[in-house]
Amino acid sequence: MAEELKRILHVDDDEDIRAIVQLALEIVDSFELLQCASGQEALEKASDFRPQLILLDVMMPGMSGQTLATELAKEGALTHVPVVFVTAKAESEFTEQLVAEGATAVITKPFDPMTLGSEIKSIWGDSQR
Repeated sequence: MAEELKRILHVDDDEDIRAIVQLALEIVDSFELLQCASGQEALEKASDFRPQLILLDVMMPGMSGQTLATELAKEGALTHVPVVFVTAKAESEFTEQLVAEGATAVITKPFDPMTLGSEIKSIWGDSQR
């Protein structure tokens, strides 16, 4: 039986997106959420938080989501944590590239905050099979 998803690391440089995700995941779906505004902040805090799933914006200043995912995977405890990218770049070739590079799934912006938790639970379930 799959472990229940409780802890999610969310990294996005956009304060409004972080607020929407916090509302969707903490308040609506009762996840324990650590939000970071940059890749560097996530690298400093992720290991101590021990996320079960990582939700990353693709385009961020300083460090892209793909670079951050690569860096987080170097942390022993985070090597096998599923990574879900969130992006406004909806082209299927780009999504396929992210999955080929190791993403568990890709969620396209704009997303529905009321169904975000359900979508993440579904992705989590699939990743545990």
